[in-house]
Amino acid sequence: MNNNKPVNILAIETSCDETAAAVTRNGLKVLSSIVSSQIDWHQEFGGVVPEIASRKHLEHINPVMEKALETAEIEAENLDAVAVTYGPGLVGALLVGISAAKALAYSLHKPLIAVNHIAGHIYASYITNKNLQSPLICLTVSGGHTDLLYFEDLNNYKILGRTRDDAAGEAFDKIARYLELGYPGGPLIEKQAQKGDPEAIDFPRAVFKEDDTYDFSFSGLKTAVINYVHQRKQKNEEINISDIAASFQQCVIDMLMANVCKAVKNYEVNDIILSGGVAANQSLRKQLTAKMKEFGINVNFPDLKYCTDNAAMIGAAAYYQYVDEDFAEFDLNPEPKLSL
Repeated sequence: MNNNKPVNILAIETSCDETAAAVTRNGLKVLSSIVSSQIDWHQEFGGVVPEIASRKHLEHINPVMEKALETAEIEAENLDAVAVTYGPGLVGALLVGISAAKALAYSLHKPLIAVNHIAGHIYASYITNKNLQSPLICLTVSGGHTDLLYFEDLNNYKILGRTRDDAAGEAFDKIARYLELGYPGGPLIEKQAQKGDPEAIDFPRAVFKEDDTYDFSFSGLKTAVINYVHQRKQKNEEINISDIAASFQQCVIDMLMANVCKAVKNYEVNDIILSGGVAANQSLRKQLTAKMKEFGINVNFPDLKYCTDNAAMIGAAAYYQYVDEDFAEFDLNPEPKLSL
């Protein structure tokens, strides 16, 4: 394979409620990134409705792909490969993206690349921060996943810990729904928290007996918030939504940072990557950055537009699979429960 030739990849992302396509060159140069959001369609239900998500993907996938190529000023025939998220995610939503990617790659006689959605979130940091130095720690925090990984280099990693129940982003969405703040929960909790006191309510932080674990747990916190509100309602006591949001958010941040601090004490680390939708949370960014300064370690996170679901991150991850000739067959199927 000619490593001097620019590699242009059309990437597709439809794992949840964003229909996205992007064209990347050599992985980290984003020529276009188009995202069609379905938030308005799902807000009235307080969360993503899988059937609606699939139908909207069907409506938007072709226009989004065409717009990505048009913006990048590249003809489809000049692509080197087509990449697509094949999991984890909603099976119907994934199937729309996979079907579109298969059809395009087959018609163009180009390689098909199957990308893990979580890997995409990790590689999003490399789009913004091209000089990351291994070994590094990656904290991936999204609606479906909360993982702590150790990278010896770009292609070799091990999972240090992950959530044993709810993901952090999932907990944000569930608490926002319970507090009747709306959807998506993360930004709404964060906005409400800015008006509250993060020390007002002492919600529990999950602690595991095993000294060598880096796992997370957020289901107990979620239950504690619900019980707190329920008990105050029964007693006809005032419920300060801002204080609840601020205290809940701080509890999540504390648990995330505790395991990162533990990891940097036990591993050689040059950089920290924060990735996933919850990486957009400004309080998490500021507090983790300040804490890691005590260790002399920089915290790196993607631009906000690459934190939430997008196809540029899929194209970034796909490039390295392209170099390794890690191509998928055309019988590729969705893997909704795929893990790293």
